[in-house]
Amino acid sequence: MLKGVLFDMDGVIVDTEPLHQKAYHLMFNDVEIEVSPELYQSFTGQSTLNICKRLCDRFSLTERPETLVQLKRKHFKYIFENDPSLQLIDGVLDIIKEYHEKELKLVLASSASMMTINNIFDRFNLNQYFIAKFSGADLKQSKPHPEIFEKAAFATGYERSECMVIEDSTNGIKAANAAKIFCVGYDSVHSKNQDYSIANMVISDFGEIRHAKIQEIFKEIN
Repeated sequence: MLKGVLFDMDGVIVDTEPLHQKAYHLMFNDVEIEVSPELYQSFTGQSTLNICKRLCDRFSLTERPETLVQLKRKHFKYIFENDPSLQLIDGVLDIIKEYHEKELKLVLASSASMMTINNIFDRFNLNQYFIAKFSGADLKQSKPHPEIFEKAAFATGYERSECMVIEDSTNGIKAANAAKIFCVGYDSVHSKNQDYSIANMVISDFGEIRHAKIQEIFKEIN
């Protein structure tokens, strides 16, 4: 039986990617580097610090990775506070509410900073539904390493076999797979060039994993 659900945030609960993209490119301009679309896409699902470490190595920057992180976060904070278009992804609030009403334990496991996570949760009043929140930026390893999902599953109090991950990125799906947790790949209009081949199930609408449906699937696999 499914008892715990581990949600990614960007691309699953809310689409902040356009805001992050603007903030990253403003930071790229600050340090005078040109990042190709292919390189940028490879960052999906990784923490800001790990991305900035890669940039410093790739472009032999004299700035410290932490400096790049602060530049990017400064730009993101301004954009976040001044962009009224940011909304929850279609159908996700209904599934969050349903899972919560059915007494599933919900945990947020995102590569975003805790500051960004808290801003999103406060803006959309989501704290009432989740028992814990994990930021990859606060952990030793970043997705595709399984650390964040291992900790998130432990926080539910249940076995990993009783948990499910909902992810939209290649790195996130790899992390769930490495943690040996059932993974739903959410392939939406916001997802670009991501690999869902190792996800246990791929959906394009949250209606496909309503509580009754997903419990039937868990009965079959367990």
